[in-house]
Amino acid sequence: MKKNSMLLLVLLFTMLVASACGNNNNSNSPNASVSDSSNTSTSTSKPDNSKEVKLVGYLLGEAPKGMPDVLAALNEKLKKDINATLELNYIGWGDVAAKYPLILASGEDVDFVFAADWNFYVSEANKGAFMPLDLEKMKQLMPKYVAKQDPAAFTAATVNGEAYMIPTTTPDRKVSVAVIRKDIMEKVGLTEVKSIAELEPYFAEIKKNYPDMIPLNLDNQFDLPTPYQYLVNDKFNYPGAPIDSGDPLGQGITYDMADATGKMITMTDEPMLSAQKYAATIMKDWYDKGYVNKNPYSNKTRSKDNFCEGKSGVAFGNSIDIASVMSSCKAKGIDTYLIPTLGLDGKSGMSSWTANGISIPASSKNADRTMQALDLIMEDESYVNLVYFGIEGKNYSVTADGKLGLPEGVTSEDNTYPPDAAGFWFVDKDYFKPMAEWTDEYIQHHDQIPSYLTDYQYNGFTFNSEKVKTEVATLKNVSSQYASPIYVGIVKDVDSAFATLADKLKAAGIDKVKAEVEAQASAFLANKG
Repeated sequence: MKKNSMLLLVLLFTMLVASACGNNNNSNSPNASVSDSSNTSTSTSKPDNSKEVKLVGYLLGEAPKGMPDVLAALNEKLKKDINATLELNYIGWGDVAAKYPLILASGEDVDFVFAADWNFYVSEANKGAFMPLDLEKMKQLMPKYVAKQDPAAFTAATVNGEAYMIPTTTPDRKVSVAVIRKDIMEKVGLTEVKSIAELEPYFAEIKKNYPDMIPLNLDNQFDLPTPYQYLVNDKFNYPGAPIDSGDPLGQGITYDMADATGKMITMTDEPMLSAQKYAATIMKDWYDKGYVNKNPYSNKTRSKDNFCEGKSGVAFGNSIDIASVMSSCKAKGIDTYLIPTLGLDGKSGMSSWTANGISIPASSKNADRTMQALDLIMEDESYVNLVYFGIEGKNYSVTADGKLGLPEGVTSEDNTYPPDAAGFWFVDKDYFKPMAEWTDEYIQHHDQIPSYLTDYQYNGFTFNSEKVKTEVATLKNVSSQYASPIYVGIVKDVDSAFATLADKLKAAGIDKVKAEVEAQASAFLANKG
């Protein structure tokens, strides 16, 4: 909603909350909402910011080299506006599964953490790790955000009748992509590539004539299942992660995104099983031929981060984080070719609000000031530009035609604060300006994104695993031991590997998880009408 629709939005929120009062705790009820405070007077009172506080936050990934300067500038603004400063910490991609829940359970002083439906949001909400949102406080402390947000975002973030996430106001507009080098394509006669399954001659050329480059140089977190998933999509419209866990590395319950019936299947049921075997057979062939790094489990460098340095033959990412990679390669004289990963229907599911957000831990001692800070960081244009693009004149400049460019003497390669690199993915993307450094090919892709995106039946559905949490945890362990080697191609025989995997998943309780997913999914679809 537009900012000038504040009154209408507040009315909608009020109606939403009122209708939730008589409802049950169905986590996907359309009437579930943000908690409403009984003290309505707080919405007009002025916050008391007389005492300076330090807010502690955690994001995912790795801090860019220029973060100290950006953080100093950010703290200067926060100190002036709300008498607060920020201490920012990062959880590396390879450490997320172990450290994220541990930080929340430790009781240490933490005021906000990155939250997402693919990053333990529901499981941690069920543990009581997050503070439920209070509508009245949000009206008072996050007025910019409340004016912009669609009430449906809070319904999507609801777990057992409460919303524990401050979702982004602008869901990502992106698809998964792979980027390769045009010079190597030309050597092997490739002019158009629609699937990475077509890259065999490209990989063979790299293996033969580029000794410092690994065709598929996978890291241990993001990349590890990615080429496998891209191959699965050649045969099945896979959403990218099982719906029960949201873990891209996991095996569990899934569905065909193009199937309007919303039928749930286990990932070792047909037709998903055949799609997985197709992908696994190709990955095994590639691994056996030396196209895949021998031990991706110990590699913490994503393929996109050393692609332009000639270490990786393919850069895996999405429409957002790949732009700077293509620009960096162009600065080195390397022309690139982008392959969007789409379903069998040529479409890709649009992101939900809960794919990027922020949660306030239940242990936070500075929740009110945190909300004020987040209101600025997420919805004030000057803050958005700072945390996402860096310092004007040092990390970016505004060109005469209104685009964001690089200051004189700064290149994509040596920019200490590249766009999208700092983990502030939850800010309002409507403030973003086109980048002057975008390559012609990236601009073409960027313009095509709206035609790729489509809504799907389970957009906004969040599975509550509380009733089957033991089984879901066991499935995760099984996936790590028996599915992960399949993704990479480190198996002796594909058929026997899947037979073992299916047996282990069944013993872990996958049928019980499926029944619970089906019950919640049916209720969700019924509520959607």
